[in-house]
Amino acid sequence: MSSSDLTGRLRVLAVVCVFAVLAGCNVRPLYGSLGPAAPAQEELAAIEIAPSESRSEQVLRNALIFAFQRGGQAAPVRYRLKFITNLTKSSVAVEELSDVPAAYLVQMTTSFSLSDIETGRTLLTGSSFANASYDFSNQRFANQRAAREAEDRAAKVIAEDIQVRIAAYFADSRS
Repeated sequence: MSSSDLTGRLRVLAVVCVFAVLAGCNVRPLYGSLGPAAPAQEELAAIEIAPSESRSEQVLRNALIFAFQRGGQAAPVRYRLKFITNLTKSSVAVEELSDVPAAYLVQMTTSFSLSDIETGRTLLTGSSFANASYDFSNQRFANQRAAREAEDRAAKVIAEDIQVRIAAYFADSRS
């Protein structure tokens, strides 16, 4: 057997292996429907979100409501989402000559739990985090606004992460 025959057979074997692996792949839309099963978007619209206790939690809650309902009508409630948020701020840069912080980092961590209202069974739990930084200046109002906007950015990133996780859960449970 020559080396060119061996190389040709290895190439054929490699192509067959690649097609065998790709044959096991399953690609389907996350928010669309496929057959008689309800799409994930209908399940997301049926989630009730627990009331918030702070301003940053309210921003997170509003972002989740918009993400779940897509600006439309809410479906009859079948699920409940509860979350707990922890928010910390720390200085990450200090001006050399004045020892005043030049930048801050807002760190937001949220633990969430999705449960079925009818059975009370917990369907999904998880944790998500986001960081957002802002520059510190000598203007008090500008610092307050910058901190608030950093909190809002972090809350929206977490809301997007939670929405994707829950949508993936519903899409996976329907298959």
